[in-house]
Amino acid sequence: MLAANPWTTWAIAAAAAAGVIVRPFSWPEWVWATAGAALLVLLGLLPPADAAAGVAKGMDVYLFLVGMMLLAELARQQGLFDWLAARAARMARGSGTRLFTLVFLVGTAVTAVLSNDATAVVLTPAVAAVAKAARAEKPLPYLFTCAFIANAASFVLPISNPANLVIYGAHMPPLLAWLPRYALPSLLSIAATYAVLRWTQRADLHDVSVDIEVPGLSGAGRVAAWGIAGTAAVLLASSAFGIQLGLPTFLAGAATAVLVLWRAGTGPGAVLKAVSWGVLPLVAGLFVLVEALERTGVTRHLADLLHVLVEHSATDAAWAAGLVLAFGCNLVNNLPAGLVAGRVAELADLPERVRAAVLIGVDLGPNLSVTGSLATILWLTALRREGIQVGAWQFLKLGALVMPPALLAALAGCLAFG
Repeated sequence: MLAANPWTTWAIAAAAAAGVIVRPFSWPEWVWATAGAALLVLLGLLPPADAAAGVAKGMDVYLFLVGMMLLAELARQQGLFDWLAARAARMARGSGTRLFTLVFLVGTAVTAVLSNDATAVVLTPAVAAVAKAARAEKPLPYLFTCAFIANAASFVLPISNPANLVIYGAHMPPLLAWLPRYALPSLLSIAATYAVLRWTQRADLHDVSVDIEVPGLSGAGRVAAWGIAGTAAVLLASSAFGIQLGLPTFLAGAATAVLVLWRAGTGPGAVLKAVSWGVLPLVAGLFVLVEALERTGVTRHLADLLHVLVEHSATDAAWAAGLVLAFGCNLVNNLPAGLVAGRVAELADLPERVRAAVLIGVDLGPNLSVTGSLATILWLTALRREGIQVGAWQFLKLGALVMPPALLAALAGCLAFG
C-alpha cells in the first residue's frame, strides 16, 4: 500500500532527477541529486538514519567507480588511449570505413573491461585527436561510435557498467553464470549497433590520411596497460567466485596508481585532481532518493504488478520490463532507473531471465537520447571540451534508428534459451 501522502516525495525526486538531466545554471549533476536528498531529510520525509542507510547501500558502487576512475585517468595521463587510438588509425591505412570499424572495436574492448563511463570520458578525446590527425573530413561518425558502443557493450561483463552493480546489488551472479546469460545478447547488441551505425554514417566515411604519427608509449604508460589487464583478470576472477566487485576494483586501481606514479616519478596530485569525484555524491544522492521512494510504497507496488505479470507469463514480463525500462530511462536517466528497477526486481523475486531483460533495458535503452545515461552526458561534456556540439535532436534522430534494433535483438537473444 502506498503511503498516505507520497506526492511531496515524488515531486522532490522528480525535480532532482530533472536537475541531474537538464543541469540548470550549468551546475554539476551531483548538486541536484544531493540537494534533493537533503531536502527530503530536512522536510522530515526521510529519517536521517534511513538516508544514511541509503548512502551505505551504495558502498560497493562507490568503490567500483573510484577504482575505475583511477585506472581511466592514469591511462589518459600516460597517453595509453592516445597510443591505442593512433595505432588504430595507422591500421586503417587511409580507409575511413576501416578506421570507423577499428574505433568501434577499441570502444567495445574499453567498455567491456573499464566500463562505459571510461569509454565516454577517456576514449572520446583520444578519438577526436586521431580524427583530427587523420584529417577526417567529418569526425562525428567516429565520435558517435564512442557514445553508442559505451551503452551497447555495457553488459558484456559485470564490470562493464555501474548500473549492473545497482541492479543486482549483493546478488551479482558469478562470471560463469553471467557469460551464458549475456554472451548472446551482448553479441547481438554490438552487431546490430555496428550495422545500423555503419549504415547511417556511410556517406561521411571518407578516406583519411595515411600519415598518422603514433605517439611513443612511456614506461609508465606500459605499466598502466599492464595494470588495466591485471585489474580485468582480478575482476573476472572475483566475478567467477561470486565476490562483490567494488573492493577488488578499488584495490586494483589503487595498486596500479602506486606503480604507475612510482614509474613516472610523479606525485598523485594531478591524478587525484583530474578524477571526476562529483560522480560519488551524485550516486549517493540517487541512492537516498530511491530509499525515499521505497518508503512511499511505490517500489512495492511496482513489484506486485510485475509479480502478477510474471505469474501470467515470464516471457511477456521480460519483454514488457525490458521495453518499458529502455524507453523510460531516457526520461529519468538510467542510473536512478536502475536503482529503482533493482529494488523492484529484488522485492518481486524475479526469474533470472526477467531480471536479465531489466538489465538489458537499463543498459541499452540510453542509446536513444542524450539524457539516457551518465556515460552519454559525460560524452557530451568531452565533446564540448573539443569544441564540438551535438544537439539533443540530432542525437535523438540517430538514436531512434540505432537503439530499437539492438534492443529487440538483445532481448530476443536473452529469452532464446529460457
